[in-house]
Amino acid sequence: MTLQIALLLAIIALALVFFAFEWISADVTALGILLLLILTGLVPASRAFSGFGSDTVMLILGLLIMTAALQRTGVVDIAGRFILRAAGGQPTRLVMAIMVATAVLSAFISNTAATAFFLPVAMGAAAKARISASSLLMPLAFSSILTSSVSLISTSTNIVVSNMMTRYGMPPMGMFELAPVGLPISVVGLLYVLLIGRKLLPQRDNQRQLTEQFGLRPYLTEILIRPKSNLIGKTLTESGLGQELDLTVLQVIRDKDRFLVEGLREEILKIQDTAGLDIKADITLSDPNLETDDIRLAEILIMPRSQLIGRSLKGFGFRERYGLQVLAINRHGETLLRKLTEVWLRMGDVLLVQGRRTNLTVLETDSTLRVLGAVEQKRPNLRKAPLAIAIFTGVLLATTFEVLSLPVAALLGALLCFLTRCITPEDAYREVEWKALILIGSLLALGLAMDETGTAKFLASRVVAVVGESNPIGLLSGFFILTVVLTQPMSNQAAAIVILPVAIQTALQLGLNPRSFAMMIAVAASCSYLTPLEPSCLMVYGPGRYRFADFLRVGALLTVLIFLITIALVPRFWPLS
Repeated sequence: MTLQIALLLAIIALALVFFAFEWISADVTALGILLLLILTGLVPASRAFSGFGSDTVMLILGLLIMTAALQRTGVVDIAGRFILRAAGGQPTRLVMAIMVATAVLSAFISNTAATAFFLPVAMGAAAKARISASSLLMPLAFSSILTSSVSLISTSTNIVVSNMMTRYGMPPMGMFELAPVGLPISVVGLLYVLLIGRKLLPQRDNQRQLTEQFGLRPYLTEILIRPKSNLIGKTLTESGLGQELDLTVLQVIRDKDRFLVEGLREEILKIQDTAGLDIKADITLSDPNLETDDIRLAEILIMPRSQLIGRSLKGFGFRERYGLQVLAINRHGETLLRKLTEVWLRMGDVLLVQGRRTNLTVLETDSTLRVLGAVEQKRPNLRKAPLAIAIFTGVLLATTFEVLSLPVAALLGALLCFLTRCITPEDAYREVEWKALILIGSLLALGLAMDETGTAKFLASRVVAVVGESNPIGLLSGFFILTVVLTQPMSNQAAAIVILPVAIQTALQLGLNPRSFAMMIAVAASCSYLTPLEPSCLMVYGPGRYRFADFLRVGALLTVLIFLITIALVPRFWPLS
């Protein structure tokens, strides 16, 4: 062992400690590791920052922009509603629906692309089902990785391994050659996450955090069916209010032309975009004074000593006093069953109001009312939805048929989303999880250091020395474990590129079948469940508010199960002798 190898192993151990305990955020730790590698001379400064311009970082950036466009055009919302209807609102069925849909898609496209598509779908579904996003996002990422060994094109790592096999005189990997191992891994893995792993997941984003960060308050409002609406004469079930708008109808008012409904803020605002419906608040919606570009939305909290306490909006004359229209009311933990204008207000009620910016500014001077924040009234651009779908599909087809590499295709898709105005650059950049990009860009230098210092090859030689040359199953196991370990700090492809030549040379020297070792390493290189450093896991790391230890807790047993399946099946389908 050289001094450089020993120093690098010490840095890796230090990094694991900081990641596990999270004394500082993971992205800051990663930046510190990057600088430490430079200062110790393990990675030259001229190459240390290459990770930020790597294929992986550019791929994630492009995919996040495209998924933001899918969300902005309403595609994600439509997909989320379909999954929610299929799940019937039950958390277990919802997790299962998300996982199965992701796994099926990921079997034929990049697992990162599959995660990118379903990430906002899962976030929206969690919000509508009133469950923690953390209960959905890690299962989403894991299910996208579980089918990496079903087909050749499931992950670029399989293609890398296939190309390297031809250099040693072996036929390339068949399209579904890995399926006899990959399918059992997928089934067992999905069942494990659904039945066991899900119980180990954290539940960190409570209702208050969701309310503060994402505006997920349930509001009460009253909707009016317009004259000549195609909803006239239909039953509640036929109207589709509960399905299309995800609203709970609490009461039918008067001649069935008005409904008292409850729903999240975003669903309430979508009423204005639904043909034949209007919000019936404390004033007429056709007021010409509310049809200018100066109109804003805001949430107003009723403070102690407010004159509104114990009075209704109509009785207080809220519209006349403040020049603001109340669209909906939130009362935490209580379902209101009275007309909006007749609800007696209490301290702590939150009003969703609409009006001129100047009126909202004046309201901020009232010490008995607090403006919680402006609400961006950005409605989905449904006209662009087919275009956004076409761009995303085109990217997937271009990579599937190897017209373009996935990073290039993803960035091209992002550019097309900008040019076609599916989303503006400003909106897209607000959606990007920059912490994840900093984390992976910094840690790619760690993989570079392992290659530059010879640490990876040193560890491979230790495996052979410890296991011994007379134990083929032990060698297969050792190379599997080593590949899994190296896959955490290195990219999957890099780990396979480093370990595969050593494994094949070892097999040839001992008279064993090198294809057995190649298949073993192909499966192991995609076994990235112990840390969030795999791109799919990185994409859910921030939104799910996970910690490094969460992945180890859920992924450890899953990794053991995959190892047992692989070590049992690989020698069976690709005999060692």
